[in-house]
Amino acid sequence: MAHLKFNPRNLVLLLMILAITALRLLITFNSDELKFANFSSIGAVALFGGAYFKDQAKAFAFPLLSLFLSDFILASTIFSKYSGDSFLYEGWYWTYIAFALMVLVGRILLKNVNVVNLLASTLSIVLIHWLVTDLGVWINNPAYTQDLAGYWSCLVKAIPFEIRFLEGTVIYGALLFGAFEILKAKYPVLKLEAQAV
Repeated sequence: MAHLKFNPRNLVLLLMILAITALRLLITFNSDELKFANFSSIGAVALFGGAYFKDQAKAFAFPLLSLFLSDFILASTIFSKYSGDSFLYEGWYWTYIAFALMVLVGRILLKNVNVVNLLASTLSIVLIHWLVTDLGVWINNPAYTQDLAGYWSCLVKAIPFEIRFLEGTVIYGALLFGAFEILKAKYPVLKLEAQAV
């Protein structure tokens, strides 16, 4: 039987992801229904998980699980009218594809966490979110022509939502990354070098 070791770093990372995801729910439940649409912590959570979890499975699983749990709660409650016949909401899989790509950006661009890399990765994931999730809005949607011009028209209409996504990612990212860097400085056991695995 393998000896299980307690890993405080992973526990702290997971608790931070859950706390910021709970904040997403709290803000959504306590505001006008779509006032904060896309002003969300999910981009920051994707980057954070990709940047700090050493294990690739955890880097993808924990952020995706937090997205799923918050989506499920929202789709079952205040956004139930948008769910229709879909599992969560129409086109949810496009969001999850984009989210997995955002985690990948965190793994690649944030091997060394600093302000420049964080800004570059934030802009990268906003672009990914914009292009991938709106692909799902455009495909087979009679409101848009099914050509490049129709896709571009869909992208243009999404700009206000992507600006809110950028704002949310910057603000929540500053909270997550800043808090964890402060914790690492104060508690060396949270540094990657201190972990056995």
